[in-house]
Amino acid sequence: MQTKEKAREERQWFLFDAKGKTLGRLASEIAKILRGKHRPEYTPHVDGGDGVVVLNAEHIKVTGSKEAQKVYHRYTGYMGGLRTTTFREMLQRKPEQILMHAVKGMLPRNRLGRAQMKKLRIFKGDRHDLDAQKPMQVEI
Repeated sequence: MQTKEKAREERQWFLFDAKGKTLGRLASEIAKILRGKHRPEYTPHVDGGDGVVVLNAEHIKVTGSKEAQKVYHRYTGYMGGLRTTTFREMLQRKPEQILMHAVKGMLPRNRLGRAQMKKLRIFKGDRHDLDAQKPMQVEI
């Protein structure tokens, strides 16, 4: 039986480079690590996953015609406040949010999923400020 404290002590950090990677394939690998499914002691109700650092979020790719057709929706909270943003606009303005949205959809929709999302750090360029965690480079 794994406890929360033991899981926190064994936590590692992984470093992904999103340059030229496909959005869904990269997001599923990240979600697997955040949930802890890559570990032999995986338990669905325990947050035993590791942390993930992603670099070069602005170089993420999508296949087919999704670049022109994919749309992100958000609601402002007011009447008639449904706003849509295309993939191209989102890639220019907030490329981190594209990957964040994809990974969030692959995690549980409860308290556990929100805790696992806090271990995800996405950066626009090729520099990050998490050197103290000593992230290990991962190749997909």
